Amino acid sequence: MMEDKFRFGIMGAGNIARQFCDAVTRQGEGVVAAVASKSIERAESFAKDQGIAHAYGSYEQMLREEKLDAVYVAATTNAHYELTMQCLEHDVPVLCEKAMCRNSKEAEGIFRYAREHGIFVMEGMWSRFLPKMAKVKEWLAAEKIGKVNLVTCGIGFQAPKDSTNRYYNPALGGGATYDILVYCYEIARYFFPEIPQECVCRADWSASGVDKTDVIVLKYPECMISLIATFEGDIPNTMIFYGEKGRIELLYPHYGKEAFLYIEGEEPEKFAEDKEENGFVYEIGEVIRCVREGKIESAVAPHSMTMEMAKVFDEILKQKEGLSI
Repeated sequence: MMEDKFRFGIMGAGNIARQFCDAVTRQGEGVVAAVASKSIERAESFAKDQGIAHAYGSYEQMLREEKLDAVYVAATTNAHYELTMQCLEHDVPVLCEKAMCRNSKEAEGIFRYAREHGIFVMEGMWSRFLPKMAKVKEWLAAEKIGKVNLVTCGIGFQAPKDSTNRYYNPALGGGATYDILVYCYEIARYFFPEIPQECVCRADWSASGVDKTDVIVLKYPECMISLIATFEGDIPNTMIFYGEKGRIELLYPHYGKEAFLYIEGEEPEKFAEDKEENGFVYEIGEVIRCVREGKIESAVAPHSMTMEMAKVFDEILKQKEGLSI
């Protein structure tokens, strides 16, 4: 007998929630059973467009009335902590879009509650689940390019210069740190899980009070990792691993499908995932598997990943406080 469809609820009715609905359909094991928004009109319009049975103008009401297997939090960053805790307090597992937490205090509160009550919770770092990531790990483990001595990763674009949008509005949890640095850091630490000897963070601040450019350097015994995230320019969105024998390149490391292996004296090798058009599919599969197996965290995107990132947020926010003195 087939298992019943895994029932997802969604909090938030924006574009990323639409992408999530599409991925649930593609993945096949689940269904989006309900959507909630602060606006009932917005929720009803979203539900009609996506073929969702139930729409709510209250997050609390959805949690009370629906029997959900998990909730996807798709609201803006400023609401992530409150909505995640609301789900956990209703004993509902959570997949929360990145950045799940704005600081380590929020992260500690979420994970403490999840551990004490045995409830699954995961930050939506979908990039770690993309097939190309496993291929690059395989190349690195096999030392295809020899020992890695330098890694660079840059993600950036020209964000609209509007202090009211989600990029620059502090009230919405704006800033390059929460929006794109989180990708750089959590992807880098996926490939280098050992704690770095040193982590140096620097940020440049916008007139609205959020960070517009961030640079992080991670120092390991035999390798340096440089990470750049910016709203200030259309920089190459690339991650490159430099080794003794060659290099590995990830184009669009946070969402692309391709990885390239360049070894001196050999023909380049290309890996391309052409089966899946929506990368959320892999992350959704992980949530369903973990919840059905009674786990409280994913081994691929564990609590420690989010906790460590939250401590980096703390460090960057301290710099802002120092500038305002």
